[in-house]
Amino acid sequence: MRLTQDPIQVLLIFAKEDSQSDGFWWACDRAGYRCNISRTPESALECFLDKHHEIIVIDHRQTRNFDAEAVCRSIRATNPSEHTVILAVVPQASGDHEEASILPLLNAGFNRRYMENSNIIACYNELIQIEHGEVRSQFKLRACNSVFTALDHCHEAIEITSDDHVIQIHKIHRDSGDNSQTEPQSIRYKNRRKESIDVKSISSRGSDAPSLQNRRYPSMARIHSMTIEAPITKVINIINAAQENSPVTVAEALDRVLEILRTTELYSPQLGTKDEDPHTSDLVGGLMTDGLRRLSGNEYVFTKNVNQSHSHLAMPVTINDVPPCIAQLLDNEESWDFNIFELEAVTHKRPLVYLGLKVFSRFGVCEFLNCSETTLRAWLQVIEANYHSSNAYHNSTHAADVLHATAFFLGKERVKGSLDQLDEVAALIAATVHDVDHPGRTNSFLCNAGSELAVLYNDTAVLESHHTALAFQLTVKDSKCNIFKNIDRNHYRTLRQAIIDMVLATEMTKHFEHVNKFVNSINKPLAAEIEGSDCECNPIGKNFPENQMLIKRMMIKCADVANPCRPLDLCIEWAGRISEEYFAQTDEEKRQGLPVVMPVFDRNTCSIPKSQISFIDYFITDMFDAWDAFAHLPALMQHLADNYKHWKTLDDLKCKSLRLPSDI
Repeated sequence: MRLTQDPIQVLLIFAKEDSQSDGFWWACDRAGYRCNISRTPESALECFLDKHHEIIVIDHRQTRNFDAEAVCRSIRATNPSEHTVILAVVPQASGDHEEASILPLLNAGFNRRYMENSNIIACYNELIQIEHGEVRSQFKLRACNSVFTALDHCHEAIEITSDDHVIQIHKIHRDSGDNSQTEPQSIRYKNRRKESIDVKSISSRGSDAPSLQNRRYPSMARIHSMTIEAPITKVINIINAAQENSPVTVAEALDRVLEILRTTELYSPQLGTKDEDPHTSDLVGGLMTDGLRRLSGNEYVFTKNVNQSHSHLAMPVTINDVPPCIAQLLDNEESWDFNIFELEAVTHKRPLVYLGLKVFSRFGVCEFLNCSETTLRAWLQVIEANYHSSNAYHNSTHAADVLHATAFFLGKERVKGSLDQLDEVAALIAATVHDVDHPGRTNSFLCNAGSELAVLYNDTAVLESHHTALAFQLTVKDSKCNIFKNIDRNHYRTLRQAIIDMVLATEMTKHFEHVNKFVNSINKPLAAEIEGSDCECNPIGKNFPENQMLIKRMMIKCADVANPCRPLDLCIEWAGRISEEYFAQTDEEKRQGLPVVMPVFDRNTCSIPKSQISFIDYFITDMFDAWDAFAHLPALMQHLADNYKHWKTLDDLKCKSLRLPSDI
């Protein structure tokens, strides 16, 4: 039997928000604890009685707001507090005063004292020590009580063994009466996995236990006879079967495998030493979580107008009517070194229409969709009009850049051999719309601000869900720009699902899941194929929709964050733009009193080289190694190495800007 513990719950009782309360809040976030904060003794007691927190931190530094010891005593007067650790935050002792005794705190009901220190690592270390000490000890005691309660109610033979599988207790239920017998034993347990205790069922048993017991076996029989079985269930069942006749060491190793498989975050790595780097931890916190921290009274209202008029747009041009300066630039659009910023300049920040016309024509999108070039032009104009040109980074130039990278990847032999034309069309459309109507703020910001979009999408993949929904709304609401109006229903549904899936894949919370699935399902089988074959371009995706889906997800993910793999000048420009957008977000968070999602992106203190190094180390290198192994992209990998060297050189010289002052 394995007992699992829910995430630790922590209650912070601080009359006012300050650096110390923030330190504990972010420490809880880093440790994966659930955290509540109360400002008054009344709300604190109410919150505790509702949540039954394992750890409570009370501000004991000043008495004018509330009496910390009185608050502690009121909590200790409740039954749930028996299993709670209460920590007092006390002021630092000055050098000329004798350190105060801890006895008054212990008498009031506190377990520990914490000298004021707002450093997040110090707060984190304190909480982790409490978890591994008092909290886990209390949990084990409660677990023992549950086990013995289960034994008292159990109607079957039970054997409890030590760690080396020697039976300690053998409990036998006698059918001839109500008495059961518990016998101490000391024999080797031949098969330690034959019996288990169902602790969860105890709370449902009462005076009607016999009737529940009678119903148990038919119910279990029905469950085991069900034909609906998830793949992960099959894997777990196979491992369980393998454990039956395995040596103890193998069985224990398989136990650890089962423990990992039963977690919900199978593909999210646990930060090792990297989490000591604030740049990395801020990027991970800002990009890989939906960022819900504390909702203040401030509300970031995200406004949009789907039915806006487009009469201000210039009349569409045909691809043959493109001005010569633009046409000359577009002659080089198939090259990876294509300069999107030059196209941005000559098109007056409307590169998406012109690049889209050229790329979509090259891939025969109009022919596949059975739509006219006029409809395609109108659609591209509507989509581009709904990108925010005021954003430093997430504007139509970024969309055009991602479209260019996607088209480049689609031209690689192994990618081309693995996907069909519907996949190609879906990928190009997804790249075009993947950030439409982006507000220049992260999902974390929108969730913290309680924006309309965050409420609409339940704080989950907020922007990515909005991009896809709005793209289809804009497309189908007007026949003049509806590029899907002439394809049959089945093709439309397939195309729509592929587009949605790819755009949602750009959301970073599932980054490692997508990368690991690609490595395990595409890279590794491909490597095995190549080792046994002379062919260098085996199409691994054809006739395997699951593989095609993984390839498309990986392709748009790489296209979306390909900036570090661009030529150095382009890489530097993109780094400056994304930094400016994050700086603007930090500025607004401070103005509105919202939690600062990425504190290192303060325009007065940020080291852009450090942020780029962290981003490349944590997100880019492994992903592009995997994509390169599939698509063969030596030029990109060389750019990546050169750009990384550039940022490292700046960082070693303590330079926080995009270039050395002498290079500017």
